[in-house]
Amino acid sequence: MNYPFYTPQPPLQRPTKPVALPQSRRASQIRPEAYLPDDGLVNAVNVALLLGQPLLLTGEPGTGKTQLAYSLAYQLGLEQPPKFETKSTSTARDLFYFYDALNHFRAIQTQLRETAIDPLKYFTFNALGEAILLTQAADQIQPFLPSLKSTYTGPCRSVVLLDEIDKAPRDFPNDILNEVENLYFRIPELGNVEIKADPNWSPILVCTSNSEKHLPDAFLRRCIYYHISFPDRERLVKIVETRLGDNLKQGSPFLNDALDIFAQLRQASLRKKPATAELLNWLQVLRDMFKEEENPLATNTLERVKQTLSSLVKAEEDQETAGRIVEGGLAKKVAKLSTEA
Repeated sequence: MNYPFYTPQPPLQRPTKPVALPQSRRASQIRPEAYLPDDGLVNAVNVALLLGQPLLLTGEPGTGKTQLAYSLAYQLGLEQPPKFETKSTSTARDLFYFYDALNHFRAIQTQLRETAIDPLKYFTFNALGEAILLTQAADQIQPFLPSLKSTYTGPCRSVVLLDEIDKAPRDFPNDILNEVENLYFRIPELGNVEIKADPNWSPILVCTSNSEKHLPDAFLRRCIYYHISFPDRERLVKIVETRLGDNLKQGSPFLNDALDIFAQLRQASLRKKPATAELLNWLQVLRDMFKEEENPLATNTLERVKQTLSSLVKAEEDQETAGRIVEGGLAKKVAKLSTEA
């Protein structure tokens, strides 16, 4: 596998077979067994479990809000959480099910009148709706089983991730107040049938928010709340060691230099401050691009290091500032080494 994969000078002929590329590093960075919650988050999770209430997490992007749901499911021995990705067009119904009314109507129009049409063929159950159904015994939900995305093997508990709820329209949180508190939903299209979770297998709801929009007090009242603060340097070291390992250990010159530059970027007046996830990406890129060097942040690699900042700095106006910070950080290192010599 040769690096770089993409060059400024295209080859004269198209490669005869696809160029070998590395596997995505994403999977190795989001392993639930490598998630390191802080003490406050651990306490909040346990309170939510004791009270049977949804857990609402806030914090800047990249601090691990979404990954908490996967870590929780892993620790509780549950399957991977069904995820509801909130959109600006999401409605309360979308959290529970999707009804293909148009195709149902077309089927009715094209079928002979004496032919019965099963309306459940036009239903798909989504994150929380499916999780509620899965708490029931088979004889209680037999008609709905073909519409489930998961394979039903008996009543079970699920961790459900309601991701970035602040993206939803203003009325969305208010429209699901009673449903998330009592874990039930109704289907008006089926005669307003009500489906309620078996309390012995109640789903665990984890909601995340980037605080782009204020959530209603009535919704907040029903949740256990925790704000994930940006980790201090000691926790960053532990996170890097757990997620990346190898030569990125506490006390290594490479990690120390990288964290110094990262801290300066966080303190600078950038439009978009880099987060923990971006730090992990940057370290991975540095390590893979400069495999022959024990410390890719050595003083003679300034221009090459600048080439990797696209993984760390995400705004055009921040690129120049970041370049100066990297250059200044390496210059200080040179001065320090000269003094020690």
